[in-house]
Amino acid sequence: MTAPEIALATPADRTKIVSALVATFDKDPVLRWLFPDDDSYPEYAGLFFGHLFDKRVGRGAVWIAEGGNAVAIWEPPADGTVAPADGFEQRFPADVADRLRTYDEALHRLLPEQPYWYLGVLGTHPDHHGRRLGHAVMAEGLRRAAEAGLPAILETATEGNVAMYRRAGWEVVASTDEPLPVWVLRQQR
Repeated sequence: MTAPEIALATPADRTKIVSALVATFDKDPVLRWLFPDDDSYPEYAGLFFGHLFDKRVGRGAVWIAEGGNAVAIWEPPADGTVAPADGFEQRFPADVADRLRTYDEALHRLLPEQPYWYLGVLGTHPDHHGRRLGHAVMAEGLRRAAEAGLPAILETATEGNVAMYRRAGWEVVASTDEPLPVWVLRQQR
């Protein structure tokens, strides 16, 4: 089997990546808790993933396989500057904005205080599952974290993913049941 071509994403990749992620996370517990309405899910999930992509693409930490069929959106360690509020939550109805804030606050209580590389989004378009494309794009961020001597952190709300990540060398370091079950995992190479 030939290794997939991995590349850093550029702003030109945005449309394909957002479309792939909306399809990938259609049944994800967090995304469906945030955006439970089937009619508005595509629009709201698209805004959500587009926002994450836009915030991170310029930081050289969004890797794609096969032009965006798989994507890993990493957040490098903070550089000490505080990003200004961008009004992201104001793009949603009040109930959705409240769920976004609630989830964000719950997650941040679980995250470590020391610097780390954060794997915020890892997804492979459903038409391309089973080819280990996600592992390939995840490896790029893991390599960068290892080069910096820092751990990598991610969270999942899918219990089946916990076992998959454990097989890939991750360990559970925190969890919560509120507002929904979520596990935080760490990998240190």
